[in-house]
Amino acid sequence: MTLSVLVVDDEPMARTLLRLMLVRAGFDVVEAEDGYAALDKLQEAAPDIMILDVMMPGIDGFTVCETVRASSNMSELPIIMLSAKTDLESVNKGLRLGANKYLTKPITPEELTRQVRNVLQEYSNSQK
Repeated sequence: MTLSVLVVDDEPMARTLLRLMLVRAGFDVVEAEDGYAALDKLQEAAPDIMILDVMMPGIDGFTVCETVRASSNMSELPIIMLSAKTDLESVNKGLRLGANKYLTKPITPEELTRQVRNVLQEYSNSQK
């Protein structure tokens, strides 16, 4: 069974690069261009994991993460925040709001797929 990833980023080029990296690693990818679209897509079909940018217009990634964690039907969704915001305050905020992992841009394809697989494995182990 192919695992699905929801990639949320307001930059079209960033979404394209992430999609190419993940598809090459064998994942199905769904894209959302902002926080509103991400929340809509999560209502339509639950992915196995979400990669979430922080700085987006409208609803930022922090708010999306917090909203997902507060939702009864999505609260367990594994979330990786992937952002150009590398300051310790942002990293800590993302983790405090419920991200499973906070990664920084730019990221190599190998590192991205390794981290996605690690978070999915940790989630799978916690469900046993």
